[in-house]
Amino acid sequence: MAESFIDKKILIVEDDVPLLMSLKDQFTGEGFTVLTATDGQQGLDVVQKENPDLVLIDILLPKMDGIEMAKEIHKLGLGTLMMFLTNLNDPEHISEAIAIDITDYLVKSDWHINDVVARVKQKLSTKQ
Repeated sequence: MAESFIDKKILIVEDDVPLLMSLKDQFTGEGFTVLTATDGQQGLDVVQKENPDLVLIDILLPKMDGIEMAKEIHKLGLGTLMMFLTNLNDPEHISEAIAIDITDYLVKSDWHINDVVARVKQKLSTKQ
């Protein structure tokens, strides 16, 4: 039996609006409740208000970068799963992200949107 993601809420924090909308459409089509934010501060505010099951975060964001946002989310102690989806693939950013207890670090150029959705489903399936 296929697992239902209807009760799963994800937040996508991405300042590239066409990509954000594509991701939102794909996740909504899979039954997720999708929240969006276009900068790190807005994303943090949404996490505090909505407590999503998973946050998909870009690193290069206005107002507060994704790494700082992830650190702030981690401090909240909500147990929120976080995944980075970014163009940055240098060891410095990767090691800084891993130090925050990030669930996954995906480089945009290496992944298609349907692969990202599958990875999020996998992470949420193992969270139970």
